[in-house]
Amino acid sequence: MSELAVILGLSGPKLTAAERAFFRDANPWGVILFSRNVENPEQVKRLTSDIRETLGRNCLIFVDQEGGRVQRLKAPHWRPYPAGAVFQTLYAQNPAWGQRAAYLSYRLIADDLRQVGITADCAPVLDIPQENADPIISDRAFGTQPVQVIDIAHAVMAGLMNGGVAPVIKHIPGHGRAEVDSHKALPRIKVSRQTLEQTDFIPFRALHDAPMAMTAHAVYECNSRSAVTVSKKSFTELIRAAIGFNGLVMSDDLDMKALKGGLTRKTERALAAGCDIALQCSGNLHDMVLVAKGAKILTGRAKHRAMVADYCAEHVDAFDRKSAEAEFDVLLSHSQPEQALA
Repeated sequence: MSELAVILGLSGPKLTAAERAFFRDANPWGVILFSRNVENPEQVKRLTSDIRETLGRNCLIFVDQEGGRVQRLKAPHWRPYPAGAVFQTLYAQNPAWGQRAAYLSYRLIADDLRQVGITADCAPVLDIPQENADPIISDRAFGTQPVQVIDIAHAVMAGLMNGGVAPVIKHIPGHGRAEVDSHKALPRIKVSRQTLEQTDFIPFRALHDAPMAMTAHAVYECNSRSAVTVSKKSFTELIRAAIGFNGLVMSDDLDMKALKGGLTRKTERALAAGCDIALQCSGNLHDMVLVAKGAKILTGRAKHRAMVADYCAEHVDAFDRKSAEAEFDVLLSHSQPEQALA
């Protein structure tokens, strides 16, 4: 059975009977987990196994596990990881420290995720925060200059992929200038195309070979009056052409208030604009049905991109966790104490 071009959430820590029936019928390409789906390692491992058994295949299972404010697998069962700003601090002291700490952090995260059957992480964040921007990005960012963002993000990608976890760069083509949180309203980026080319786009261009990217729900007024997620013009000219990203692109969560209209129409618009996959995270079964009505079967180039993303989670390098944690802790000791687990 062909996969539906969607990633969907779940309501709780177990698959309900209704979710099992729906998933068998709709066959979403992937599933994403949130804090409401996470209790302890044994439970998450059972849940991911049940998801794959229900779908009848080894699908990618996603999570947002950046560290800092964005960490779905939390203490006491998982160690807390630092926000991106900590790697920025270390990089400022010694670029090699920042890169090595970022690699180790995400290699450890990858180990956590693989242990419980999660095989894709919505990271790294490539957004460059600007003055007067909404704090939704802030300390999640790896820096304010493209070169340090690129260096740290490459280390993050390596840590995840060496651990058999497929990365998702975000939020393409750049969310760092947004003056409102796209969870609540639609940001409008008003600077010139030239400014974007010389700043925001640079990290995404440097990591254009990443297997997956997530869109920013934002309007880039130099190009279109519609959010890039639902604008074929912006999607094609900015993401595919200007940045040169040819991997799988998923929408950010269609439940976010930045996009207007019903979920069926949002799904149709995102896929028509060029997104390969529509992401919807609420875990509400009624909402998932609405998304499925607007979705389409994964075919053609989108199907090929999805297969490449799947391959990125197939290989796991040998890993000595104890020594990695010891080295990581030494590196963290060089950052500001109050930042170490921010």
